[in-house]
Amino acid sequence: MRRKAVITMSTGRKSVRAIPATAQTSYDVVVIGAGVFGSWTAYHLRRAKKRVLLVDAYGASNARASSGGESRIIRCGYGADEIYSRFSKASLVQWKALSSRARIPLFHKTGVLWLGAAKDPRIAATAAVLGKLKVASETLGRADLEKRFPQFAFGNFATGVFEPESGALMARRSVQTLVQEMTASGLDLLLESVAPPPSKGRAAFVTTASGKKLSAGAFVFACGPWLPKVFPRELGKRIFTTRQEMFFFGPPPGDRRFTLGAFPAWIDAGNFYGLPDLENRGMKFADDAHGSDFDPDSNDRLVPKASLEKVRKHLVERFPAMKTAPLVESRVCQYENTSNGDFLLDRHPTVENIWFAGGGSGHGFKHGPAVGEYVAGRVLGTRDAEPRFSFANKGTVQKRSVY
Repeated sequence: MRRKAVITMSTGRKSVRAIPATAQTSYDVVVIGAGVFGSWTAYHLRRAKKRVLLVDAYGASNARASSGGESRIIRCGYGADEIYSRFSKASLVQWKALSSRARIPLFHKTGVLWLGAAKDPRIAATAAVLGKLKVASETLGRADLEKRFPQFAFGNFATGVFEPESGALMARRSVQTLVQEMTASGLDLLLESVAPPPSKGRAAFVTTASGKKLSAGAFVFACGPWLPKVFPRELGKRIFTTRQEMFFFGPPPGDRRFTLGAFPAWIDAGNFYGLPDLENRGMKFADDAHGSDFDPDSNDRLVPKASLEKVRKHLVERFPAMKTAPLVESRVCQYENTSNGDFLLDRHPTVENIWFAGGGSGHGFKHGPAVGEYVAGRVLGTRDAEPRFSFANKGTVQKRSVY
């Protein structure tokens, strides 16, 4: 089949190929959503020599998307949840490979520190799984923590697991780099929204807002917080989209204790987590607890003063040297949670050639490469289904169990 003419479109760093709205082409797979799950799914489908169209209403890893933030932690520790440790380990290899191909770093090896109380079972379970999978890690007691990481006031935290080879991903930049790499090698990218597909049978095409029909053998919807909007009947009560606030604080002048190379990415059992001052943007500090319901299209993204005051209180308790640190940046993102935090990577319940790739649940970004490989394998029939990722086990009441 002769390829259609293309136009170019800027995505931030350079121009990329994009199909015009008038082009009429059939694909093996159309992937809707150019966030981390959709982009890596397109990547692995193309590695399998399939013809792929990637569609997004606003562009790869755009400011409204869950993948559009500055940075994300990548860790292999997941308590006893070995399936996610395996996914993280496999993903880290692919993230590092992508970073090595990029002109500027996408991955920073900060190390990742998980903190818990003296008998926190997740710490012991994390250490056991990492040991089983041969992931480099150290279990540290209170004295070791205070010696290695003097920036922290540990309070009630008495033990931790440190992963020296894990770290931070530059989120938006990473996804956009992957998409730019693919478009440079022939991927078609279309910037349009897609209407809800049929609710049963088999989909021959999906229709864009401009009326263009996109034909394919299979369709993967990786729409993040828009999934319950596109599929209100199936997912309206199974995907919970919540408001999440991120804060970046400026360390004291000349103080390098909180910068890359001196300070780890970290997570504590009290729901807070943070990242070092990466590329002079400020030290990231955020609450992982699920926020209020959030609409990615209509709700505002301003951080209220009360939220800042709450977070600053915890910041100073954990890092006394940051007592007078100014807020240099804030951001409102969103999680799209399933009932328990497991991913939703499965076939539509009544449309045989439509697939869901979502439910990142606040911990999904790091897993993008492994998720993409899994979804591509399921679509192509080369990979067995994992029950934890199924549509059938997604409930309608939130009871989080994956962290």
